[in-house]
Amino acid sequence: MSYNNNNVIQEPRPVVRKFLARPQHEGVGAIVRRSIGRFELKYFDPFLVLDEFSVSAPAGFPDHPHRGFETVTYMLQGAITHEDFEGHKGTIKEGDLQWMTAGRGIVHSEMPAAKGTQRGLQLWVNLSSKNKMVEPRYQEMMSKDIAEAAKDGVKVRVIAGEAMGIKSPVYTRTPTMFLDFSLKPGAHLQQPVPASWNAFVYTLEGEGIFCNSRSSPITAHNLLLLGSGDGLEVWNKSSKPLRFILVGGKPLGEPVVQFGPFVMNTQEEIDQTIEDYENCNNGFENAKHWRSESINGLNY
Repeated sequence: MSYNNNNVIQEPRPVVRKFLARPQHEGVGAIVRRSIGRFELKYFDPFLVLDEFSVSAPAGFPDHPHRGFETVTYMLQGAITHEDFEGHKGTIKEGDLQWMTAGRGIVHSEMPAAKGTQRGLQLWVNLSSKNKMVEPRYQEMMSKDIAEAAKDGVKVRVIAGEAMGIKSPVYTRTPTMFLDFSLKPGAHLQQPVPASWNAFVYTLEGEGIFCNSRSSPITAHNLLLLGSGDGLEVWNKSSKPLRFILVGGKPLGEPVVQFGPFVMNTQEEIDQTIEDYENCNNGFENAKHWRSESINGLNY
């Protein structure tokens, strides 16, 4: 995939569905705008959840488990501290990234690490049946280490995948692209996306015209599901900057059975996961006596 202003997109992907992500409560006192993983769109293969979260202490996401997928946390404002039952602890700040493979099992917490409001995006990426029980793994990148490029009023931060001739070092078990674009007023973008992948846009700031130059402008907090084609085309015809993410992934084409923070292929696997978690077995051994430091003293 490469960036080029000279007709790189032969068949722009159309917007086939649009959702405004409305605020809802999640975790303990946190507010999220959920666009994937809600009633109208429970799954967009291979993506399980997309949340734009907003949280202020003492609210947050205290100790909770995962199995069978990856969580991608990308900070837009403030800072979040992550701890897990393996002893891993770290804080990600504005512009930083954590790509966590939960695999066979993680219990962790995600809590505010700064005053005021912490904002960010969290994406859940499903894992194929052959990868669901891999060992947990982390890839964390500070903002200064995320690859960036700019040309003709378009700036991109390459969280995963490739754009404008630069690549991210992040390894994705499920082939995925995650691009953070900013367009100055008057800018125009063409970004290739593999034709066989599913792809979507989530708007963060400003307003943009997507896929068809005669379309109505789309404002912040909207999810745009893209149809078939070989890429995305965007115009910023407004007087303010436009910011959005473009995310694409190779569909797994496998059954999905979800029970809260557990995502497997069959109900039997979900039942086994619940049993493993309750009995602290098969990847959840350390859950028996662990409690995160960040919530000690808080009444959760």
